[in-house]
Amino acid sequence: MPSSSLPPIPPELRALMAEIGPRWRESVAANVKLICERFSEVLALAPRDGVAVTEGHRYGPHPRQVFELFMPPGQGEARDRPVVIFVHGGAFVEGDRNRTSEVYSNVCIYFARHGIVAVNMGYRLAPDAVYPQAAEDIASVVGWCKQHAGDLGIDPSRVFLMGHSAGGCHVGTYAYDRRWQPEGGHGLAGVIIVSGRMRADNLPENPNARKVEAYFGTDASTFEDRSPVTHVDADSPPTFVAWAEYENPLIDLYCAELVYRIGLAKRKTPPVVYLPGHNHTSAIAHVNTADDVLGSAMIDFVRKTCGLPASTSSPKE
Repeated sequence: MPSSSLPPIPPELRALMAEIGPRWRESVAANVKLICERFSEVLALAPRDGVAVTEGHRYGPHPRQVFELFMPPGQGEARDRPVVIFVHGGAFVEGDRNRTSEVYSNVCIYFARHGIVAVNMGYRLAPDAVYPQAAEDIASVVGWCKQHAGDLGIDPSRVFLMGHSAGGCHVGTYAYDRRWQPEGGHGLAGVIIVSGRMRADNLPENPNARKVEAYFGTDASTFEDRSPVTHVDADSPPTFVAWAEYENPLIDLYCAELVYRIGLAKRKTPPVVYLPGHNHTSAIAHVNTADDVLGSAMIDFVRKTCGLPASTSSPKE
């Protein structure tokens, strides 16, 4: 489909982002809600290009242990597609895999439009689940995808995890901390972190400090060991990191620390995208719009990590 069919971010929405960006931290919850609502209006116009969505895949007894599967058009006899498992945010105690009818499914639709199978997974939240149980849920979905690889037309060696905000933290816990991986290791081809809270903290400048404590506990002496960045090493999976100009407090710092630690361990920095003008929520909500810097970079990361040629054109109808 020609890129011109992707809906642009309207000038009035750009103006709103510019207005609230510098004061994003003053009212995070209200700003998240507003940006989700406004981007949902834009995403309702976004192409789906024959993407097939199946709902209600269960991987555990809890109501949140469920996911949707997004299959690319023209599946045919494909047996070597990558799969991206998306893990939503919500400050550890809230949020949903469908924040609205359009956010976060926009991410999975975007990957499927580009020939990549995508999974939009739910997971248990605090207080029902505490550290490291969200990472255990991720392990279950990774295992499910590998077990059903033949049915899905995916290559089980091409499984990617992607997390936003708290979801990025949970992805990092599974991907980097060997204690929460199956016996054979993480089994991942790569990791995508967008605006991830890669450190547990209850600092005064974190407006979600009490929510962090609900998942990680109140003993700050455990936070270093429970933070994903602590466990990065030379064998960590290939990682892509992105964050916005206007983030929830400390998230940009923690994403930058992740880049540094990966670079230090692997002696080469990972791919990074910085999103000027964007905020913590628009960083993920704008995927599958005409603002395609992040989207195209993520597609190229997946393809290059899999040894496939970089994407050179928009998906076709």
